[in-house]
Amino acid sequence: MANNQNNRNNNGNGNMSYEEAGRKGGQATSNNHDQEFYEEIGRKGGEASSNQGNGNNDNTNNNKMSREEAGRKGGEASSRSSNNN
Repeated sequence: MANNQNNRNNNGNGNMSYEEAGRKGGQATSNNHDQEFYEEIGRKGGEASSNQGNGNNDNTNNNKMSREEAGRKGGEASSRSSNNN
């Protein structure tokens, strides 16, 4: 199991894996931005996706969460996790 963990952290040549780089980048972004930032990008994503003209205007989307709602919830979760550190 420990070897599997090592494979996630680097690719054997001392360089960081994409997974590790993404995790560290996400953590750094979370540390540098507040909830309002994530709410705003979620709102913009929701607006952009609703303006794509896919012909589906019923907003039910099979009970899936909107991108705006996902951004808001992500901002809340990031805010909580950064406040706990």
